[in-house]
Amino acid sequence: MRYLSVAVHPDDETLGCGGTLLRQRAEGDEIDWLLVTRAGDSDYASAVVARQQAVVESVRRAYGFREVEWLAIPTTRLGELPRRDIVGALAGAIRRLRPDVVLGPFRHDVHSDHRVVAEALGSALKAFCLAELGVRKVLECETLSETDSNGYGPVGFRPSLFWDVSPFLERKLEILSLYEAELQQGLRPRTLEAVRAQARLRGATVAVKYAEAFAPVWEVVPVASETTPSSTSDR
Repeated sequence: MRYLSVAVHPDDETLGCGGTLLRQRAEGDEIDWLLVTRAGDSDYASAVVARQQAVVESVRRAYGFREVEWLAIPTTRLGELPRRDIVGALAGAIRRLRPDVVLGPFRHDVHSDHRVVAEALGSALKAFCLAELGVRKVLECETLSETDSNGYGPVGFRPSLFWDVSPFLERKLEILSLYEAELQQGLRPRTLEAVRAQARLRGATVAVKYAEAFAPVWEVVPVASETTPSSTSDR
């Protein structure tokens, strides 16, 4: 199986599904990373852009991603682009990477970049397009400080799929620590303490120590190659 994390910003892959990626790689699956935005040269100092590039490389090595595609669209500028361009870029990357499972952002996150990407993924991954792209399952992740802050959204995040990541939570937190500039302090949501608490809450929901939660969008269950219709005898 091949898993693809579609991260709107660097750190979304770790906040949303880092434990799942680590678990699946440990179980022998392949993991890929589609990173949509970057710190734009016109909006950020060159030192900030360089630091982000260095952190992304460190995170790539930490996970052991098979492939990384970075669309490098300037962050917060997604809403200014024609939607067809974003849909085309995402669909093209998915067509090249051929994932079995796509893990993307929740469509009602408070951050406009997250909503744009989630909606574009919805267009790129219509149910009748999944077979030609090789995709079997599409899931939406929750991202602390975005998903939990969607008080104005029409729909709250209601997961029904939970991944037991108990053996991988500490490594997830180590990787998240690489995003030093993105982590918050004190009682805010994007802290190591809050990420651990969220994993514990999701784990308690399904009686495991730590878990990550997902909202399923699509799933296609293929017929096994050796399966043949059973015959019935006349009576």
